[in-house]
Parts: sequence; structure tokens; C-alpha cells
Amino acid sequence: MKKSILMLSFGLLLSTSSIYALTRKEEPLKKMNQLESKKSHDDDEEETKYIKAVRLYNTPDGGCDFEIGKIPTTTHMDVTTFWGQNHVDKYEKVAHPAPRKQYVVTLKGSLRFKVTNGKTFVIEPGVILIAEDTIGQGHTWDLIKGKTWERLYIPLAANAEDHFIAKH
Repeated sequence: MKKSILMLSFGLLLSTSSIYALTRKEEPLKKMNQLESKKSHDDDEEETKYIKAVRLYNTPDGGCDFEIGKIPTTTHMDVTTFWGQNHVDKYEKVAHPAPRKQYVVTLKGSLRFKVTNGKTFVIEPGVILIAEDTIGQGHTWDLIKGKTWERLYIPLAANAEDHFIAKH
């Protein structure tokens, strides 16, 4: 009988210890999950403060390259005017530099841009193009989705900041 009580007590002690150990192991997991959830929420909040962007720029050798990044959503941009366009001018069908520093906001269509070193990127609605490759060979593009490219051109004022933040 003493042996049975001793075994029962020992079993109860092990069960309690196991539950305590499991609880202690789960605590860091809970904290980690809470941190990840908070981080995810913070990332979502951070993402709503920016719009995805791609910036075309001139390289020292007269070529054109690009970088991926973002622009802030609540910053007022120093621009001059804007207009819409849904046709393609003759000069746009071949390699060309941007006629001015400008934001290009795609409303409809998806395009694959190609820069002088052969690298490509895609612009679609929701991604702002910042065209700053105003000299040299420039860039080309092809419509890859849709029948027309509907866009807004928003030129930057002289010496205005583009507010582009490169992704590292």
C-alpha cells in the first residue's frame, strides 16, 4: 500500500512538473508569437505610410539604371502640373530618356521597362515610376498586360526633391 501511494505521489509530481515545464516552454513561444504579431502589424502600418516606387536614373557612363524603393504617402510633393495620357508618342516606341524629371502614375496596363545594361522591371497600377533619366540612351518599355497604358505624368518642379527612399 505504501508502495502504491508512493508511486501515485511520484506520478502526480511528474505530471505537475511536466505541465509546469510545458507551460514554461509555451510562455516564450507565446511572447515570440505576440512579438511577431506586433511586428507584422507594425510592418502593415509602415507599409501604409508608403507607396512602392521604381526610380530611373542616369549612370556616369551615360546609361540608365533603376532602383526599387518607396515614396511617403503624406508628404507634399513639389510638382508643377499633371496630365493624363493613353496614347503612345512616336519617341516612346524606341529607347529614350525621360523628357523631364517626373512621376508617372500607371492607372491601367502593366509594362516591362528595360534599361541600358539589359536589366528589366515591371510597372503596374500601384507602383509609381520616378523618371529621372533625362540624358543619354534612356530606357525602353513594352506593354505586357492590357491593350493600352493609361497614365498620369506629374513633373517635378525645378530642383525639387523626389522623396524616393531606396530599398536596401
